Amino acid sequence: MALYTEESKERVREAVDMADLVGTRTELRRAGVNRLQGLCPFHDERTPSFGIDPQSKLFYCFGCGEGGDAFRFVELTEGLDFKGALEFLADRYGVQLEVAEEDERAAEQRRRRERLLEVLERTAGFYVRYLWESDEAAPAREYLAGRGLDESILREFRVGYAPSAWDKVLLASRRAGFSDRELWDAGLAQRARGEGRTFDRFRRRIMFPLCDARGRVLGFGARAVGAGQQPKYLNSGEGPVYHKGRHVFGADLARVHATRAGTVVLAEGYTDVIAMHQAGLRNTVGLMGTALTEEQVAELGRLAGVVVLALDADSAGQEAMLRAARVAAGRRLELRVVELPEGSDPADLVLARGAGEVRSLVEASVPFVRFRVQRELDRGDLTTAEGKDRVIGALQPVFADERTLPPSAMREDLLALVADRLDLAPALVASWLARGRSTSPPPARATSAAPGGSATAEVRVRVGPGRPALDAAARAERAFLAGCLALPAAGGERLAELDLDEDFTSDLTRRAAAWLRDRDDEAAPPPADDPELAALLAELAVTAAGSPPTQAALEADALQLDLLRLDRRIGRARAEAAGAVAPLVAQREELRRRYDAALDRAMAATQPVGDG
Repeated sequence: MALYTEESKERVREAVDMADLVGTRTELRRAGVNRLQGLCPFHDERTPSFGIDPQSKLFYCFGCGEGGDAFRFVELTEGLDFKGALEFLADRYGVQLEVAEEDERAAEQRRRRERLLEVLERTAGFYVRYLWESDEAAPAREYLAGRGLDESILREFRVGYAPSAWDKVLLASRRAGFSDRELWDAGLAQRARGEGRTFDRFRRRIMFPLCDARGRVLGFGARAVGAGQQPKYLNSGEGPVYHKGRHVFGADLARVHATRAGTVVLAEGYTDVIAMHQAGLRNTVGLMGTALTEEQVAELGRLAGVVVLALDADSAGQEAMLRAARVAAGRRLELRVVELPEGSDPADLVLARGAGEVRSLVEASVPFVRFRVQRELDRGDLTTAEGKDRVIGALQPVFADERTLPPSAMREDLLALVADRLDLAPALVASWLARGRSTSPPPARATSAAPGGSATAEVRVRVGPGRPALDAAARAERAFLAGCLALPAAGGERLAELDLDEDFTSDLTRRAAAWLRDRDDEAAPPPADDPELAALLAELAVTAAGSPPTQAALEADALQLDLLRLDRRIGRARAEAAGAVAPLVAQREELRRRYDAALDRAMAATQPVGDG
């Protein structure tokens, strides 16, 4: 893994246009002197509580509590680690990253990977040109058009065509300076058994680039075009770059839409995903020809908190949904199921019934637990006592674990459904299904409308960790620290006069005060090794950017801290019956008068001046 110099990181930080970056995820409007405001991209809200300070390049949401710098914003919105966020921003703002000193072996591995990514990118471009410009690819174009896919959406997904000649990619890559070994490692070439002859791995196939979340081509999925051509689908093999089961198809194009919707739709085939994007469901991704893996579930979770399964309506698709539930068990994901007509897939439906019909089906998705109960009832023998017993046995794990199905209206509704279909007394069915019930508490659930705006069912949406309720002392401390940020010179003098242990009630605000007091540079970024402190500093910066700073306001905030500290002393004195309360109360009255006067001056300083 490449390590970049601190100078590179600072150049990226300086190059970032925070309003431009955040504006790709939410519409921003001015809401103060240096503050821009919009709807939070991390949780569902109707009234804006999310803001940025473009000067300090920090963001904070007063609704869900997410905050930080540009790197943190990209980590959250793009599902990347810090290194990935740094590279993402460097690419976006044209900054050349310098690699820190590394041993020769690590440097060689990095250079090798960069070469493989380069040849994969070049080859993807070649396949695209060949699809749209060659006579040989006419049948492929006809097939794709027959599936109802437009050229514009196919170009967006960089769908291409591999020619039937055995050495087109091989020869073109050699001319560009790539070795046969690099083509082999990139999964673009293979050797004939016994002969040692190298030739193109993909020939006479429609090519679907398999990309990571940043859009870098890692490999290809290839569909045969010719009659009798086997196998029908051929994917890149495991190698230094492509690892089967780590990514989902289309994540680079769907991630922005999935984040905004709080929902990601999972389809099966490449054309299913492309057709659903064409139908307006831009938050759709696909399995890359694999059974759902732990790594793919983790990637889905980075995209959104609600996963809607739109897999083919056949036995294999239903089994895939059950596997998905097993893999996702224990994760903070809400699974829902799109009930597709039997024997159909999403691409067929878009073509046969239109985009609106498919969007309606996705909006009407049902919780996975309902799908599972309905599936057992539909496939069971409900005409005999033995068959009913088998259905009860199959459903017991569903109803026994309250983490899966907690006490709720949905649970009662499903119990009634089972009792009705089995033609048994509801109380009896409930007692049988509850055997072995887990006593562990159910996870907290956040509710929102179903995907697409339907309010027919409860779903979990991804939200931030939530802003804790603040008491008066915490609010006053944060207001004072925001003032210190807005007026760094005067704020630094005030902070130097304070006893941080006495004047601040929480360790977090105490650390923030110490950081502001001791920093050498007013433009210093938040500390990377203390994410809690970094989030608070982001909150303070966004707060400070909301109104013009004044000395009077800072003085009032400082006096409020003094008042609250004195209130705590009075409370301790009364509790200890020390007999020294009266002087403290008198001191408080004088301090209160000073605070009221400072507050009046602060209010007057913010009033608009009339025409006179």
